[in-house]
Amino acid sequence: MQGNKPLLETRNLTKRYSVRSGNLFTSIFRDEQYLTAVDDVPFQIGEGEIVGLAGQSGCGKSTLGELLLALQNPTSGDILFDGQDITENSSDEMKEFRRRAQFIFQDPYQSLNPRYTVGRTVIEPLKIHDLGGPEEREERAIKALEDAGLGSPQEHLGSLPSELSGGQRQRVAIARALVLDPDFLIADEPVSMLDVSISTGILNRLKQLQQEKNITVLYISHDLGTIKYLTDRTMIMYLGDIVEMGETADLIESPAHPYTESLLAAVPSGDPNKKRGGSNMSASIDDPINLPKGCRFHPHCDYRTEECTEDEPLVEAVSEDRYAACYHPLNE
Repeated sequence: MQGNKPLLETRNLTKRYSVRSGNLFTSIFRDEQYLTAVDDVPFQIGEGEIVGLAGQSGCGKSTLGELLLALQNPTSGDILFDGQDITENSSDEMKEFRRRAQFIFQDPYQSLNPRYTVGRTVIEPLKIHDLGGPEEREERAIKALEDAGLGSPQEHLGSLPSELSGGQRQRVAIARALVLDPDFLIADEPVSMLDVSISTGILNRLKQLQQEKNITVLYISHDLGTIKYLTDRTMIMYLGDIVEMGETADLIESPAHPYTESLLAAVPSGDPNKKRGGSNMSASIDDPINLPKGCRFHPHCDYRTEECTEDEPLVEAVSEDRYAACYHPLNE
């Protein structure tokens, strides 16, 4: 899958937010500070590939996803979709891009307009893009709801979100993304707020749809269990930076970066005798404003050396199809 033609890639993609604190006097005379949400991220995803993006809450995963779909503007860098830099798109080109690329948000209780019926919610994108007449739009909406796994979609066309369960709402959100037949789909923690049994059904449906329609998918999650089940390759993100990437099965079985090792150590295991390593990672992510010198993970790393505290490592190949930003990769 990695050898496929790239559908989306980034070059030196960075997103920073200006941060002001204190009173008016100190904010005027103090040097301006920045929160670095995405820091020179290397990214490439091939046509028909499904890639996972994992990391703790606050690491920049959602911001990266929103940048890739032009829901936010980057501070610097390029975002190429099918060879076209979307940061330079005209209004017509951006409209076509938004037809081909769709986003599934985390919270099904906030991502749907409470005043829109299911039918209107799913048909609305077709109206925006002036696709089909009324009958065709309703047929496409029903098909999208079926593809998303909503039972008896005709019976739900007139329902409001308040009349649906959380799982049903998320399936409606998925249908809204699918109705335009997109080429690229970003799913940002789409099952994190749902019960396990419902989550499994939605993940199975996403996997089936990706295979049947050959949709390219970026799946964002802090849950490495769902990442392992769903994705071909995975990128691990820490404090706005990609610290490891590679084939999902190999990365989870044999992590190269200590941060990845720590994430895996936090995953519950059904085997009480199974032990993993893990660095001394705190429960909360470090300060994204005052980044440490050198490797930004080194304050928590059991393997750090003086080199790690001085210079930030680059993402480099540590084995075949495996890359890590670490001076002392674990599986070197």
